Amino acid sequence: MLKLVTVELPEALRGPLVQLLPESPTAFIRNGGGIIGFGEALRITASGANRIAELAAKWRAAVAEAQITDSVNLPGTGMVAFGSIAFADSSSSESVLIVPEVLIGSRDGRMWLTSVEGSSWPATTPYRTNDPVILKPGAQSREGFQASVQDAIDAITSGKAEKVVLARDLVAQVDADFDIRPVLSTLAERYPSCWVYSVDGTFGASPELLVRVAHGQVSARVLAGTAGRGTDPAVDQAIASALAGSSKNLAEHTFAVDSLVQALEPFCDHVDADSEPFSLALPNVWHLASDVHGVLKHESSVLDLADALHPTAAVAGTPRLQAQQLIEQLEPFDRGRYAGPVGWIGADGDGEWAIALRGGQISATEIRAFAGCGIVAESEPSAELTETDLKFQPITGALA
Repeated sequence: MLKLVTVELPEALRGPLVQLLPESPTAFIRNGGGIIGFGEALRITASGANRIAELAAKWRAAVAEAQITDSVNLPGTGMVAFGSIAFADSSSSESVLIVPEVLIGSRDGRMWLTSVEGSSWPATTPYRTNDPVILKPGAQSREGFQASVQDAIDAITSGKAEKVVLARDLVAQVDADFDIRPVLSTLAERYPSCWVYSVDGTFGASPELLVRVAHGQVSARVLAGTAGRGTDPAVDQAIASALAGSSKNLAEHTFAVDSLVQALEPFCDHVDADSEPFSLALPNVWHLASDVHGVLKHESSVLDLADALHPTAAVAGTPRLQAQQLIEQLEPFDRGRYAGPVGWIGADGDGEWAIALRGGQISATEIRAFAGCGIVAESEPSAELTETDLKFQPITGALA
């Protein structure tokens, strides 16, 4: 049985979360706030088609056996598990929930410490300077990706699907002592509005919130439709306006919003989505974005909702089953946890999960990064390849 205690973090131990990261860090950070974890007190795993439901059930069982003392009572206090979930039912990657031995959190100017009984304050080490990492094409070449996109367009025009999301991969070899902390720190600095995550080797800076549950309120953010930023302010604004008026991107976005709303409706008394998408500015791209809100009508955990939502049309396509089948046929690799849910869950079932985008997976001495885009009938293979180049920029920049 785990015994956990949450207290206010002593003033002497405080600092920006990205400066407190341990080696092999666990983290979920946005706009300077969030949570980071040290060590591993409990690890829950699952795989296969029912992996999210299994994790949710095992989490409830673990919470029921735990003894939790929480004097802070904020989202992210008490017993918390970080999680990273494989994209596909057939993936060889395990899906995991990890309860750290020590957790530090920051929210609204308050900081707290949650520790498992018997754990000690971890030793901290200075961040190491890595050699520049240059990612190169992996299992899917640039030419192969364009061919797959054309195959997807042909499948769509023949009525096999309405939209399918295809990805390509980049890989690089790194030293065994490669330190991921400077990469996370760079991502947090450059992309503060994104969810910077690091869970069991999966890392990145996601702009897309899959689902958040807090006190019966549900929220999500859908991103679908992308354009590169302009260097001149007038040109940049013209690009944003063109994106907002693009029939191709609006159609892609509508598929994503509709699929998310439909998946949430069984869990909620009502679900509201933005009537029109807004243009979301990130340092390197514009996205079409829509926020979705709902009110839970019965007790469901954030993992229950993630199970219903994943994979969304934003990362798989629509109809979901047909899109997933096309992904299996047209991508020459296992996505692993790329485009799967990544985030955290608390003892009460509340939590926050993003989609594992703009990042990659580090294992032993290899880093593999992924980027994808939504393919519809009006797509052009060369334009979709260019979009993946844009989406790789956060991770290639942070590694270089």
